[in-house]
Amino acid sequence: MKLPSKPLIGSLIRLTIAGIGGLLLIAASLYLYLSPKLPTVETLKAVKLQTPLRIYSQDSKLIGEFGQQRRNPIAYEDIPQNLVYAILAAEDSRFFEHKGIDPRGLARAVKQMVVSGQRQGGGSTLTMQVARNFFLSKKKEFTRKFNEILLSFRIEDELTKEEIFSLYANKMFLGKRAYGVQAAANVYYGKTIDELSLAQTAMIAVLFQLPSTQNPINDPDSSLERRNWILGRMHTLGRISEEDYQTAVAEPVTATYHGPRTELNAPYVSEMVRLEAKQIVANLNRSDAYQDTPIDMMNDGLRIYTTLDSTLQKSARRSLRDGLVTYDQRHGYRGPERNYSDSEQWPQVLKDTPVVGDLIPAIVSNIQEQQLTLLIRSGELVTLNWEDDLKQVRGFITTNRYRKFKSVAEEFTVGDLVRLKQKTRGGWALSQIPRAQSALVALSPEDGAIRSLVGGFDFDQSQYNRITQAKRQPGSNFKPFIYTAALNSGMTAASTISGASISMADSLLEGYWQPENDGGEVYGETRIRKGLYKSLNTVSIRLLRTIGLNAAINGASRFGFDPNALPDNFTLALGSHAVPPLEVARGYAVFANGGYLIDPYLIERVEDVYGNILFQANPARVPQEIAEEETQPPESAVDQLDLEQAEQELEQLGIDIWAQQNNSDSGQLDEQPQQEAEADSSTESEAEAKPESKVAPRVIEPRIAYIMDSILKDVIRKGTGVKAKQLKRNDIAGKTGTTNDAKDAWFSGYSPHIVATAWVGFDDNSPLGSREYGGSAALPIWIEFMRTALRNQPDEPRLQPDGLVQVRIDPKTGKRVNSSHPGAVFEIFRREHLPPEPESSVGGNIERELLNEELL
Repeated sequence: MKLPSKPLIGSLIRLTIAGIGGLLLIAASLYLYLSPKLPTVETLKAVKLQTPLRIYSQDSKLIGEFGQQRRNPIAYEDIPQNLVYAILAAEDSRFFEHKGIDPRGLARAVKQMVVSGQRQGGGSTLTMQVARNFFLSKKKEFTRKFNEILLSFRIEDELTKEEIFSLYANKMFLGKRAYGVQAAANVYYGKTIDELSLAQTAMIAVLFQLPSTQNPINDPDSSLERRNWILGRMHTLGRISEEDYQTAVAEPVTATYHGPRTELNAPYVSEMVRLEAKQIVANLNRSDAYQDTPIDMMNDGLRIYTTLDSTLQKSARRSLRDGLVTYDQRHGYRGPERNYSDSEQWPQVLKDTPVVGDLIPAIVSNIQEQQLTLLIRSGELVTLNWEDDLKQVRGFITTNRYRKFKSVAEEFTVGDLVRLKQKTRGGWALSQIPRAQSALVALSPEDGAIRSLVGGFDFDQSQYNRITQAKRQPGSNFKPFIYTAALNSGMTAASTISGASISMADSLLEGYWQPENDGGEVYGETRIRKGLYKSLNTVSIRLLRTIGLNAAINGASRFGFDPNALPDNFTLALGSHAVPPLEVARGYAVFANGGYLIDPYLIERVEDVYGNILFQANPARVPQEIAEEETQPPESAVDQLDLEQAEQELEQLGIDIWAQQNNSDSGQLDEQPQQEAEADSSTESEAEAKPESKVAPRVIEPRIAYIMDSILKDVIRKGTGVKAKQLKRNDIAGKTGTTNDAKDAWFSGYSPHIVATAWVGFDDNSPLGSREYGGSAALPIWIEFMRTALRNQPDEPRLQPDGLVQVRIDPKTGKRVNSSHPGAVFEIFRREHLPPEPESSVGGNIERELLNEELL
């Protein structure tokens, strides 16, 4: 064989050198051309991964999540080692060895292209993928690949391998709106990344290649095949043992879709916060600090902490649902939701039928003489017995009529779709989704912080928030605000008003109006105190007529009610206007805190993804007044009895002697909150880092607040709220409310620690039933909520303000009497409104300033 001549060899060498030089020249030209256009790697160090808005309770329980991308960034040191090994086995096994470019991988990709004749994937390192996903498009072209290489070198120079891997693990889209490995673990398995098995960890690594199509939900077969290949690679690379490998490949695919993983069910709150946060973020973006880099509310990882207490929120939700189901059961079972005669449909029907308000769907599968068998979603069979579970069930006829159940066979048919409710002590009970609705809100009376809020039976059933959006007639729940105006006008709790029937013409009402008391009972002259705690309509109307509409409307406006929304007629006394429950709760907070108007609020603070506080609430608060309780003998302002004689008479009555100083209080409504604010802010000036505290305005003077509190306590002691005595507390007070035809049922009440309003009614204003009242429909919900809310709270008696005196009165006439008068009771008076002493005084008269004596 003839060898090439030397001139030919020389030519080939020159051509080769020229080719290499040309390639180097092209590469250098490309570098010089592209390099200035490449983004700086410094931006990676301050990268803002799109992270959703998250809403938390005050005690850091996740309530809600909003945003286009579900992402939970995780630091490299928190990534399980098996997941690191799985990703490297699948994507770049030599990641910790190369400098951003893997020559072997590139050579393998070139070879594949030569063999197939087409550009194919492969050859990209993790660093190159980070470069592409953060800075470049996914369009396959030569310049993009060259940019990837240049950027990869830069990234490797600026960042550590761990930092690059962390960016990769947190940035990549992994299907089902999940971005990053932590979000993927939540979405596919409902777990955190460190809770996954080896097989599940390998499945997460599968998602990096084709997340939309090759994921274990959309394509479990091909995902399983690639998962096992990754496990094989991990074994080959010596990352897992033979035993671990065999165990993992034998594990079936267990992935299912998991929605956002919330820890506290408060969807009505989440939506309220989301809307309010829009305004907060808009205000921040208008400031100079965010002009250049405005906040993206949904994608910048904001964390919003609310005022919600998770324990109270759970209690409110449970109490509302139980109370509404109990109301519904009183009016009878309305029959199955549907009937499915084809038993082959049952599993799918149960899967497709949502759980509503903890009431699970069930299908009647078998009927016997004394027993009903039902199939539930889990495939379990549930048995209900006639004697124990069904005999006492009522059948619905109308809202006011029901019938007794006849037998299992006559009441049920195989294939009936019904609802079951789990009993507290285990087992199941027949139930149904209530048609009526309810709402419950609880506030801190000190600053208006909303501690719990439930706007309906089930948010998935109805997103209508009845706490803020529904305007309902408060009925008798509004009466305390009218009675407060009466006290402010100079009347006393002992003033008497006729409780006789009323028939009055009113041009605004277009005819005669003949309101009655519940049950049609007629009363004679009645003390204001009794008129309120017995909720007498005729007394309330005459009281309003006595003080005048203007005084009542002005008085109600002090509690935060819009005077323009209040009716300019005497139906105001019966709460005929419409108002949201949140406004009612705000009004009752004035009684709870001693006379201050607070503003309800939900957002405590807003933090960015790094924990920096962007917004901090600074609500107006009730001033913290220091009152020292003194035990001094009572002072008589009228006849100045000998102290020793007074003590002896009080001891005979079994009354402890104690009083506070009797400095008179002017009692004007317009006490100067400005002075209180200055006094309070002087103490706050010591804390320079904190914003100056705002002081809630005083809207009723403390003595009137104290008298009203004592009357509202009587509502529970012996009035329409007597069921609440089961709480066995002396510091709770409140008022029932029932409107015409029982279209709305209310109870609003409080302790010094919390104020809560419960409402029950139909969204279409249908009547609740002729035997339904605030005390039967709403009060049980309030009681069960307060049972939890007050569990660890002390029973706090209210301190008496200066300028109040208690004297004996005749309970029928309200006139002052002496100690020998039969049936005499004590009543509280502001000193300047003390009634005249009786004409004859046997044994003298004793005034006392007592807080803890029950008024009969």
